[in-house]
Amino acid sequence: MSYAERKQMSSNRTAALVVVALIHLALGYALVTGLAYNVMKQAAEDLKTFDVEEEPPPPEEEPPPPENEPQTPPPPQVAAPPPLVRTPMQVPTIQATPNPPPFVPTPVYRPAPPAPPAPPPVRREPKSVTGSLQGLIRNSDYPDSAIEREEQGTVGVSLTIGPSGRVSNCSVTSSSGSRTLDSTTCRILSSRARYQPAQDSSGNPMSGNVTGRVTWRLE
Repeated sequence: MSYAERKQMSSNRTAALVVVALIHLALGYALVTGLAYNVMKQAAEDLKTFDVEEEPPPPEEEPPPPENEPQTPPPPQVAAPPPLVRTPMQVPTIQATPNPPPFVPTPVYRPAPPAPPAPPPVRREPKSVTGSLQGLIRNSDYPDSAIEREEQGTVGVSLTIGPSGRVSNCSVTSSSGSRTLDSTTCRILSSRARYQPAQDSSGNPMSGNVTGRVTWRLE
């Protein structure tokens, strides 16, 4: 803007101020003298105003942002939640069922257990009436031939007792090592041993077996 233009604008501004001041003085006078209406009307007709346009000031330059200052990120945009969709609830239909009849268990018929087997018949074994087998042997029964050969030992025997109570059979179950002593043992026992015979469950006499041992020893 040139100096002449600035000077013209300043003179116009001064003239406008003077005119405004005169108008205020005239209005004050009119109010005091009661001629406010006529004065205001006349002043409005005589007053010629004009607009004074001022040039806008140049825009201020924004200072550059500092180099080391971190850039603040823009605030995140909050998305509105989707509208709630209400679905009608279906009330389940409850069907009443009649009470079932009471449970009656079906009886199970089981066969009776079999009768226990009959006990074996009571049997009595032979019982000696002459004492032990060893007591039936005397010193005089020692065979002379066995004494000469100095034979001695123990003979194991099995005796079969008949219904009469006498020995019906004699067998050697373990030998003494001397045939003479073995045979002499069976001969003496068969002639001297007496038993009460065995009996069945009815008490009838029957055959039975007896075992024993006889020892021959030289004095």
